Amino acid sequence: MRKWLSLSSPLIITFILLSFGFESKEVKVPETLKVKQPTEVLFPKNKTVHATMLLTPPFIGSSYIGFKEALAFKESQGNYFTTNTLGYLGKYQFGIGTLQLMGVYNATRFLNDPVLQERAFNTNIARNKWILRRDIARFVGKRIGGVEITESGMMAAAHLAGAGNVKKYLRSWGAFDVSDSYGTTIAKYMKKFSGYDISYVSPKRNPKV
Repeated sequence: MRKWLSLSSPLIITFILLSFGFESKEVKVPETLKVKQPTEVLFPKNKTVHATMLLTPPFIGSSYIGFKEALAFKESQGNYFTTNTLGYLGKYQFGIGTLQLMGVYNATRFLNDPVLQERAFNTNIARNKWILRRDIARFVGKRIGGVEITESGMMAAAHLAGAGNVKKYLRSWGAFDVSDSYGTTIAKYMKKFSGYDISYVSPKRNPKV
């Protein structure tokens, strides 16, 4: 048999009072349910980045995540939605030519899609590992200009200058070194990003996003 709400129910009493124009007393919200600080979505629509987020790179150790976040901080201070003065895009500062090699042709969509940017980064690491697979086997553990060659240093340098230039640098034992438009050299990236574990990504021939 269906049970009806008793007229003594607080819900019914509140409804009756409101129906006759009476105002209910202010409801006291428990402290545990109050929002103590403003919350933010992960990728805000206004695409702003707080200054406190830009002071230091995130420290996540020598893992693959640590590697990509440290590289992102160096490239763009970790900002997905930025374009530099040379037209390089996003958190990892990709050029249009590199993106097209991986099957990305819409720069606007890329710049506004953090998930796509992360996929592109992983894909590019896999691509560069394939191109440099023989050099990884030959040079990792050796020293050039006093810097130990590591796989992560090679991948960072390839991100900066292209895998072909990294080959030339290694095979000339450092005699061939190039820099980007801001003066950063292959040698500097080799040193700065050495020692990370990037075994998470396997080499792939001509991978696509």
